This record gives sequence, structure tokens and C-alpha cells, in this order.
Amino acid sequence: MTQIKFVFFILFSSSILLNSCQSVSKKIDEKTIQEEKQLSKWLNKPESELKIVYGQPDKIEFLATRNRNYIYVSEKFKIKCERKFEINSNNIVIGFSSKNCF
Repeated sequence: MTQIKFVFFILFSSSILLNSCQSVSKKIDEKTIQEEKQLSKWLNKPESELKIVYGQPDKIEFLATRNRNYIYVSEKFKIKCERKFEINSNNIVIGFSSKNCF
């Protein structure tokens, strides 16, 4: 009888744990989609507008294509968020990437 209770307890605990992991994963996926939608609004916008909203970039990388990446870094709950915007030679945002921003 105690073995049946133990097995039931293990199965019940496992199902709760798996459900919790799925919920967290789902929330992260939703936040990632929101982040991409927000950043995609910057495509084909001038660099000057980007700087008005985000300020001066924390770092600038110069690329071989004469483009440059503006990198903005922030931290939330000890997790470092990094947003990169690629700016072409005409000072227009042509791409972006986001890492750990949720």
C-alpha cells in the first residue's frame, strides 16, 4: 500500500514540475515575440530616431561592409539583455537582433 502511495506521489510531483516548465517556456516565447515585433518597427528608420529613444549606444562595432552595429546593453534580474541594430552607410536601420531580452 505504501509503495502505491509513493509511486502516485512521484507521478503527481513529476506532472506538476513538467507543467511549470512548460508555463515558463511559453511565457518566454511570448515575450520574445513581443520583443521582435517592437524591434522590427525600427527597420528602415533613421539612426537619429533610434538614438532619441535608446540614447547613445553602449558599444559600436564597425563591419567590413561599411555598416555598423549599435549595441545597447541593459540588465534585469541579473540577466544581461543585449540589443543590436545594424545601421547602413546611409544611417538607416537595416537589421536587429536581441539576446536575453524578456
